[in-house]
Formats: sequence, C-alpha cells, structure tokens
Amino acid sequence: MEEYKFLLDIAIILAMTKSFSLVSKKFNMPPVVGALIAGIILGPVVLNVVSPSDSVLNLAEVGVVVLMFQAGLETDIDELKKSGIPAFVIALCGVLIPLIMGAVLSVIYGNNIMESIFIGVILTATSVSITVEALQDMGHLKGRVGTAILGAAIIDDILGIVLLSIMTSLGGASGFHIQAILKILIQMAAFFAISIIGGVGIKKFFEWLSTYKNPEIERHRRRVPVFALAFCLALAFLAEVFGIADITGAYLAGIILCRLPERFYIYNKIEVLSYMLITPVFFASIGLNVNIHGMTQTLIIFTIILCVIAVISKIAGCGFGALLCKYTKRESVQIGAGMVCRGEVALIVAQKGISVGLLSEVFFAPVVIMVLVTTLLSPIILKMLFAK
Repeated sequence: MEEYKFLLDIAIILAMTKSFSLVSKKFNMPPVVGALIAGIILGPVVLNVVSPSDSVLNLAEVGVVVLMFQAGLETDIDELKKSGIPAFVIALCGVLIPLIMGAVLSVIYGNNIMESIFIGVILTATSVSITVEALQDMGHLKGRVGTAILGAAIIDDILGIVLLSIMTSLGGASGFHIQAILKILIQMAAFFAISIIGGVGIKKFFEWLSTYKNPEIERHRRRVPVFALAFCLALAFLAEVFGIADITGAYLAGIILCRLPERFYIYNKIEVLSYMLITPVFFASIGLNVNIHGMTQTLIIFTIILCVIAVISKIAGCGFGALLCKYTKRESVQIGAGMVCRGEVALIVAQKGISVGLLSEVFFAPVVIMVLVTTLLSPIILKMLFAK
C-alpha cells in the first residue's frame, strides 16, 4: 500500500495548492504565493503530512521543464527587436549589480566563491508576470516604461539562463579554471548547434502539417502540441547530456518554436496540463523542502539582508541602465521597480543549484522567503511610484 501513497500525496497537493491560490487571489496576490504557502504548510514546517518522495520530485522536475518551455514560447522576438539596445543595457546592468551584491553578501558570510557567485546568480532572475498585471491595471503596460520592462525582462531571462548553464556545468569544481571554462563553452556551442539543427527540422515538420491540404493530415494538427512537448523533453535531456541544466534545453525549445503559427495553440494545450498537474506539484515541492526550524539568528539576519539587497540591487541596476539610455530619473526608478519581482525563476535556479551541489540546503529557505517578499512588494512599490 505504501508504494501508492504518492497518489494521495499528489491529490492533497493539488487540492491545497489550488485552494490557497484562490485565497491569495482574494488578497490580490499572485497564485504562486498561495501554492508556495500550501507546500510549506504541508511540509515539515507545519503539518508534515506530505513528504517529497521520488515520485513527487520527478513530477516536479517535469514541472520545471514545462514551465521553462512555456517561458520560451512566450518570448516575443518582435518585442525584443523593438526594444533594441536600451533593453539590453537595462537588462545587463540589472544582472551585473544583483550578481555582484549577492556574491559579496555571501562571501561576507564565509561561503566559498562558487556558492557565493551562485547566490548572486539567483538574484539576477526576474519574473515580470506580476509586474505586467500591475502595469495593465494602471494602464501603463504599453507605455514607454512598460515596453522597456518587457524588453529588458526577455534579455534578463536569456542572460540568466547563460549564467546558470555556466555555473551548473562547472558543478562541483573548486573554482574557475581556463580549461574548465573552455570545455563548458565548447559543450554549450555543440549543444546549441545540435539544438538549432533539430529545431529547423521540427519547424519544417510543423510547417508541413499546417500547409498540407489533405483532410487526414489536417486532423493530425492536434498532435502538434504532443510533438512540441516531446521536442522540449528531448532537448532538456540533451542539455543534461552536454552537462548543461535541463531547463536551458527546455527554454531553448520554447525559443525555437515561438515563431510558429501554432505557437498559441501549443501554449494553450500545454498550459492545461501545466495548470492541472505538474506546475502545482513543482511549487508545492519547493514549499515541502523549506525547513525554517533550523534557522539560526545569523541565518535570519542573512535572510533579511538578502531581501533588502534583492530589492535595492534591481532598482539600482536597472535604474542605472535606464538612466544611461536617457530615461528620466522617475522612469528609471519605475523600470527598476518593475524588475524587482523574482517569482518562479529564482526558485527554479535555486532548486537546480541544490541538485548540482552549488547551493547548500540551508540557504534554500532564505531564497524562498526572498521570493515571497519581492513578489509581494513589487506591485506595491510600482503602484506607489506611478501614483506620484
């Protein structure tokens, strides 16, 4: 009977995450907050009724891959072209400043250089879904600031994925060595080359399906999302074979397919699977792995400083980048505030860091708390700045 307990665990996770997501929406908070809190309540911190079994963790890993695939599919290449150089400068500054500040904080607390840099990498992440919602409510999404935030967020994601790929490829190495970095760059180049060749092939296949006039073939279009998901999972596996994070492969799969005419059809079909099963399990698994009982006074202070740095570094970094691109001081601060929210991206990066030994489990709870704080603060800060 014990081997089937995971079915009950998943049933409890689905019911709790969706219930708490509804509650969080009632308080104008994003559903991810409710799902995280549900996982924390179910885990060792409160009730301890669900444990992160292999079945739950494997399903959560699929959830991570699918989430990143969806992020890739949502990438608007036209928006990226329209944003141009300003978006790149804002994103670059918004990555470098949090990376440096996070790494310095970690070094001060006595961590090794690899773990310190990885904590900095976690702080580079940006999740603008909450920002988009807030800007939409205020009618500023299509304005100068909103366009800059959207463009910078796309580039921020790409830069973050590159940094994550380099760090996870280094894995347990004691530091940066020329040979190790050269090997990683060759592996990444080979992976991207194979991925692009495979991507061209699958895009041709999808184009053939969409243009072929035979009714029998047309009926098979509904299988396009299945082929797309298979391509995503295969590329995620291939990334791991080349020593790169699987989520890099998943994100790249989404980027490759994001210009297809069936892009939204693929996204909507996969969203059903994601919403109903695998994404709730992923966010709950994050909460299940949080254990605040062992947090010392030193770690609590670290968490508070991490939250402060998470907010200040993005506002300062992206704001400085915006100033360089001739935005006004007010617009620059608004752009920086719009990039503060870390959301699911930071959680995915942190979890990947633990799995490859780059991040100690003791720092997982501070990261989750930082994500919750920035997710809650981001829309509040934005509304205050736009109200002035």
